Amino acid sequence: MKSPLFLLAACALATGCAAPAYVSPVQVTRFVSETPAFLGQGTVEVVAAPGSDAASLEYEIYANAIRLELEELGYRIVPDDGNQTAMVSVEVFVGAEERRRSPVTVGAGGSTGTYGSGLGAGIGINLGSLSGPPPERIEREIFVALQGNEMTTNLWEGRATMVATSNSDFAEDAAAAARMADALFAGFPGNSGETIEVE
Repeated sequence: MKSPLFLLAACALATGCAAPAYVSPVQVTRFVSETPAFLGQGTVEVVAAPGSDAASLEYEIYANAIRLELEELGYRIVPDDGNQTAMVSVEVFVGAEERRRSPVTVGAGGSTGTYGSGLGAGIGINLGSLSGPPPERIEREIFVALQGNEMTTNLWEGRATMVATSNSDFAEDAAAAARMADALFAGFPGNSGETIEVE
């Protein structure tokens, strides 16, 4: 019986078959403050985190997905002067190679999660010269911090990351944003410091 690796190489030689699409699980890490009773109620304003371009189409796609999830949790979205503020940042990296990330910390309590390690690992054969260039990897990361009126401490923080290839169903931001926002708030508020993967 021929091995899958042999068959894959034969397919590339005979037909120039395209590389398969890849979509990773969404990796989520969350931090919950010691006063979670205020979460999931009242009014909330969604704003861009410092350094984010609130005027960009990309940001607005993800911010809208987060607004929908917050409404489902019981919040009422307001344009300003909310009881709470959801600060949102979005990062998208497109390239043929995996981006090397440093460990990141979520939460003032020191809850740490490492992202990007091993995501999208495939078989150890380069078929690029046989079937054309591989599809680009699209690595996305969104971060949301819910703050009270005083804007000094975070009541809740969450970070979600995922990888998809440019030939997958999640190549477009709209599809990816909905999937990531849904995973980020699944089981809200979640267990503080825990990292989960959502298919």
